[in-house]
Amino acid sequence: MGRLLETGWRRITVHDSEQGVMATPPSPMSYRDAGVDIDAGEALVARIAPLAAATKRLGTDAALGGFGGLFDLKAAGFTDPVLVAGTDGVGTKLLIAIASGRHEGIGVDLVAMCVNDVLAQGAEPLFFLDYFATGKLDVGVAETVVAGVAEGCRLAGCALIGGETAEMPGMYPPGHYDLAGFTVGAVERTMVLPRTSDMTAGDVLLGLPSSGPHSNGYSMIRAIVARSGLAWDAPSPFAEGTLAQSLLTPTRIYVRALLPVIRSGRIKGLAHITGGGLVENPPRMCPPTLQPRLTETSAPMPDVFRWLKSAGGVDDAEMRRTFNCGTGMLIAVAPGDVDAVLGDLRAAGEHPFIAGDLAPA
Repeated sequence: MGRLLETGWRRITVHDSEQGVMATPPSPMSYRDAGVDIDAGEALVARIAPLAAATKRLGTDAALGGFGGLFDLKAAGFTDPVLVAGTDGVGTKLLIAIASGRHEGIGVDLVAMCVNDVLAQGAEPLFFLDYFATGKLDVGVAETVVAGVAEGCRLAGCALIGGETAEMPGMYPPGHYDLAGFTVGAVERTMVLPRTSDMTAGDVLLGLPSSGPHSNGYSMIRAIVARSGLAWDAPSPFAEGTLAQSLLTPTRIYVRALLPVIRSGRIKGLAHITGGGLVENPPRMCPPTLQPRLTETSAPMPDVFRWLKSAGGVDDAEMRRTFNCGTGMLIAVAPGDVDAVLGDLRAAGEHPFIAGDLAPA
């Protein structure tokens, strides 16, 4: 058999003494031949660099291209900080974006899922990194996704300081990609949430509205859509635009509205209502001696949930365990602070509501 000798990728024909023939080896391969386009990756970095630069904030210069992103906590104004890290993805909501070709808001979802989580610990999100993986890189799609990430960072006041674009031929079906994110926030040691030692029975739970399912429950949502027989480009039965457009409404980011109230010291705990819905998430901010008691009709339920319940035949318990049902964030405050917190949130453009209280466990 012939052998290919690699000397600077020159092609060398080697005589096979056993068979007495001259064997011509295959042409030299490039990474592009294997399905990875380095030039496309570099083109993407060039396109997204201005997007990252637009998220610059105190503590970082938002530069891309190094082996790691740097952040200066002292420059950001912290004196005795505790770091809070969070990572998440968008789940199968991605499949709706891929099927409909609408990728504009999915990056906002990614940031929201991460920054709202660290916010629930009282932390200000400082910087964000994204991971975009695909079988074959479509620069236009990736740029649109990362533009959404940059917009989410802008809404959260954090810097996009880096990320990873992975092109892995054979790993994903054509046109598919996966998305994950990672954020780090900081909070002064004395302001870490929840303050469970301060919580007492009778503390009031306030709610902030969601924009819809956010980024949870989409495996059930896709199953309900399949049962309904509706196409993604069909008119939405519960909102303007197509069904895909209405189900791709980005997750809300609560950072700017809540940070000043957190720093006022009037918030005892926060619960970001994600996977597990209104059943599993609220208890995460409570001490073992207390439990959240939610008012059934407190949240203004968006029409999307009414449609999902009806079209899927989903009972109330399953709805509350799967979806946020209109409540994106819960806030625990002392009864005497309710009016002040409501006023601050309304001044920030929010529409808070009384969601319940804390009761003995």
